[in-house]
Amino acid sequence: MTPATPVGGREVLVELEHRLHPISALAIVPLFALANAGVPLGGGVIGDALSSRLAWAVVVGLVIGKTLGIAGGTLLGLRGGWGRLPDGVADGYAGGVAMLGGIGFTVSLFIAQLAYDDPAAIATAKIGILAASVIAALLGAATLARTRNASR
Repeated sequence: MTPATPVGGREVLVELEHRLHPISALAIVPLFALANAGVPLGGGVIGDALSSRLAWAVVVGLVIGKTLGIAGGTLLGLRGGWGRLPDGVADGYAGGVAMLGGIGFTVSLFIAQLAYDDPAAIATAKIGILAASVIAALLGAATLARTRNASR
């Protein structure tokens, strides 16, 4: 229902898209993903996950493992002369993006469904995946913000 062509010299569609993007990206899409992921949040599942080695293994694997793997692969490529960072991209940005790799929400949920038959184990793994995604997002965003502020 929004005009695709300019109205009175204003790009109405583009303006609306830019205004709605933060709401969509930061609220609607994460809520949609959470609702469709089938992550149980009630009935003591979160408390059980906090004391579960499975949940902590998932968190460590996604947050630390993915960060080390992506950053290590990037460093190996740079040191080996197989590539270079784009102009204006500091090493800190590569590290921050590597941390964001731990968000791996959808594929991790799919793998958890394949890896476990026990519904309780699947629920625990899903809680670990959700926790890891939040932690990775916060760490990556903080690193990118700190790198951006330092480069000014």
